[in-house]
Amino acid sequence: MRRVIQFSTGNVGRHSLQAIIGRPDLELVGVHASGPDKIGRDASELCGLDTPTGVIATDDVDALVGLGADCVVYTSRGETRPMEAIDQMTKFLSAGTNVVATSMVWLVAPRYADEWLLGPMQKACEAGDSSLYVNGIDPGFSGDTLVHSAVSLTTRVDSIFVQEIFDYGNYDDAEFTGVSMGFGMTPDDETPLAFLPGVIMSMWGGQVRSLAGNLGIELDEVRERSERWYTKERIDCTMMTVEPGGMAAVRFATEGVRDGVPVITLEHVTRLTNAAAPEWEYPPDGHTGVHRVIVEGEPRVEINTHVSHPLLDSTDAGCISTAGRVVNAIDWVCNAPKGLISVDDIPQSATMRGLMWTSP
Repeated sequence: MRRVIQFSTGNVGRHSLQAIIGRPDLELVGVHASGPDKIGRDASELCGLDTPTGVIATDDVDALVGLGADCVVYTSRGETRPMEAIDQMTKFLSAGTNVVATSMVWLVAPRYADEWLLGPMQKACEAGDSSLYVNGIDPGFSGDTLVHSAVSLTTRVDSIFVQEIFDYGNYDDAEFTGVSMGFGMTPDDETPLAFLPGVIMSMWGGQVRSLAGNLGIELDEVRERSERWYTKERIDCTMMTVEPGGMAAVRFATEGVRDGVPVITLEHVTRLTNAAAPEWEYPPDGHTGVHRVIVEGEPRVEINTHVSHPLLDSTDAGCISTAGRVVNAIDWVCNAPKGLISVDDIPQSATMRGLMWTSP
């Protein structure tokens, strides 16, 4: 039985919290929440469950560190406050508590992360004899595990093309995703955070370089591109209302180039409702989203992955999958040698353990 702390209860955290509470091989011992409306409430209330756990949400990081848990599931958004997130994560790591995280996505491919982030994490893991693993559905699964599966079916690879095509209209995250990607902004507004020079490459470039390393090839360069689409009609959705002239779709990519040609591409097509960017590619078969990999080679391989849920929107299903990528690795990470862990280090069969159980 692994003693686990859930750190944050937002779009991803409430799903990982529910998973931790439900699994018989994990024991929830602490919950971190930052909102005053959440502090002091039982963990079950914060993730939609009825049976109280007796674990009460707190914003006292030091008290949570003092619990001496085996692992922290860190899903708090760190990309907009990296120094604070580093401080929080290294406190746990230095105290001997392992961390699995969907945040700080620069560490999805840790071998290619910058020193300002890598150094403090490595030092903390060394001090606490602990391990850190960061992953998700994207960045994460679509650019590593999905690609690995597709490439394993080939005898020669000419190029790899990875796509996330998603309707974010029902994703209730205007404050971060909406603002950082520039939804609702006009061409005359300042460049949104996500499309400042180097940001796209910083988020997905590590995975491009990691795939090149796995293939044993050298890239001439890694570059980024982006294109925005502005609506002529008002668009109303859960994310926000976009007035005529505002951005309602974006297409962007990180490309690994060899001999002047992109050979590894990680591309996103993100729109608010089907009315946006009708000339751009849509998910197949009427789905609201797809994570796809296309390997051109011998033979050509295409894998389309759709996540769904009988009651929730596909964006929520994606958040559940993001949580699953790290919750399912807890036991392996707790047994791992100290240091930063890549998805390449973890046997995929190890992430299946504990997933099939009967609800009480």
